[in-house]
Amino acid sequence: MKKTASAAWSGGLREGSGIVSTGTGVLHDAPYGFHSRFEDGPGTNPEELLGAAHAGCYTMALAAGLEQAGFTPARVETKAVVTLDKDGDGFAITTVELISRAVVPRIDVATFDSIAQATKEGCPVSKVLKARITLDARLEG
Repeated sequence: MKKTASAAWSGGLREGSGIVSTGTGVLHDAPYGFHSRFEDGPGTNPEELLGAAHAGCYTMALAAGLEQAGFTPARVETKAVVTLDKDGDGFAITTVELISRAVVPRIDVATFDSIAQATKEGCPVSKVLKARITLDARLEG
């Protein structure tokens, strides 16, 4: 299985602008630029998109892991906080903090924690990242 995404950029780094799109069309020519990436300007940025991908991957993988263990989650929500830091002459994504909350009937905290941690390591997006990935997963309800 292969999925696609594309980006285009015009101009220099600070005053230029770009667009990103996904093969499914969910994102179509979404704007991004220096101000949306390094400041609080409008548009998206690669770190935000990576965070969405990681949160989505982890959430779905946790639901699968719970189900494989015999538990059906009522709800799983995950937020990913992606940190971009200065690294020498450039930048690096140094940390991804996953904050996940789940409502899972009939599961104990130790079992949930074990599945949540295993999911962090096994999630396909986690596997591709070199950044330190932290996880704060809690069972609710």
